[in-house]
Order: sequence, then C-alpha cells, then structure tokens
Amino acid sequence: MSKKLEGKVAVVTGGSAGIGLGTAKRFAVEGARVFITGRRELELSKAAAEIGHGATPIHGDTSNLADIEHIYTTVKAKAGRIDVLFVNAGFYEFGKFGEVTEQHFDKTFDTNVRGLFFTVQKALPLLSAGASVILNGSIASIKGIATLSVYNATKAAVRSFARSWILDLKGTGIRVNVLSPGTTDTPGLSKLLTNEHKAGAVANVPLARLGTPDDMSHAAVFLASEDSAYITGIELFVDGGVAQY
Repeated sequence: MSKKLEGKVAVVTGGSAGIGLGTAKRFAVEGARVFITGRRELELSKAAAEIGHGATPIHGDTSNLADIEHIYTTVKAKAGRIDVLFVNAGFYEFGKFGEVTEQHFDKTFDTNVRGLFFTVQKALPLLSAGASVILNGSIASIKGIATLSVYNATKAAVRSFARSWILDLKGTGIRVNVLSPGTTDTPGLSKLLTNEHKAGAVANVPLARLGTPDDMSHAAVFLASEDSAYITGIELFVDGGVAQY
C-alpha cells in the first residue's frame, strides 16, 4: 500500500505533545519527512525520538517572530521547501469574564492569532506549489464556552484567516484548511480538567467519548494529502458531533 505523504516535507508546530505529536507521528508513518517545533527543548527532543523516521526537532516559540525565522532558516537549509504545514501550536487557559487579565488576553492572542498569522506568512517563500496548510482550530470558533471567551475569539480569528488566505493565494495551488477538534484527551487537557469534568464533557458528545490525538492525526493526513486535492477553505470538525447541534 502506498503511503499518502511519501516524499513530502512536513512541519508541525507545537509538535512535542498532544495533537501535534500524534499528528507528527502519523505524518511520519505516511512517509513524510517531519520537522517539529516547540518551546521546551528536552520534551521536543524526546518527541522527535518517539516519532522516529528521522524526525527533526527545532527549538522555537512561534509567538516570537525571531524564533519563527530560525525555524524556517533551519527547514530551508535541511529540506529546501515545505509541502505540509500544520500550525498546531496554541495556548489555552480559563479566564472568567470580569476577571480576565491583560496578561491572559495578550498571551492567548499572541500565540493563537499573532503567532499563527506570522507562522504562515513567513512560510510562504518555502511553500511548494500545491502545498497544504492546516490551521488547528477548535469547535470554540462557533460555540460559546464559558470562561474561555478570549480563547474562543482567537479560534474564530483562525477560521477567518483561512477564508481570506485562499483568495490571497489564488493561483498558487496552496490550500488552506482548518482542522477543528472537539474536547481531546491530551496532557494539556488533563492539566485543566479533572476526570469528573472529562466525564461531563463526554456526556455532551454524540459519539460518547473524548477525541484522541490519533483521531486528529487521521483527519490531518486527509487534509495534507492528495485525497483532499480539491478542498480548500473549509473547517473540518473532528469533534464526535458536538459542534453539530
């Protein structure tokens, strides 16, 4: 059986854990040469070893423009191009409306909106004709979620970027899509939610379970591969049905 990403160069930001790590693993299994980025150097190196297949870790914080430049300088030197860009790096924490701090607001927008924007814009010179850009969104782009209003707004912005960028990139063959997970069982989620809270989340899911990084990785491979060659600008909800009612 042929591999869906054979010969592709893929960059996954925030690739040291959770959805990023799960997707990087799947990309590698499907034949891609994978680069992962992250802020924590030790965890990043461990993740690259876990991915195997020659995965390359690049230390960098995508909310920092100088770090983004470093990431792409490294990719250019080692691979010369990018065929698949999964912009997964993100930040979320609870912030009750009425008590939101300037620090919470700025960190959330700097990572999820400003960082994402410049991660894609600075990648443009390296993106191959027909490249696939995948933005990690969220069901929060269309659903109100209490105590997450700032985060929700960032994901609505991500969704909006895709709509505009497919017009900005018309004629290049570059596709831009949004992969929007529902509640996904990751190390980051476990830091925020107790098992009781997770059980409450499951009760709202038509498929009666939380998502997994592996669920997201299969959807990401679809958006990265020729299977979705005539798909651009969409928001693909991978949420067990939560956003559909």
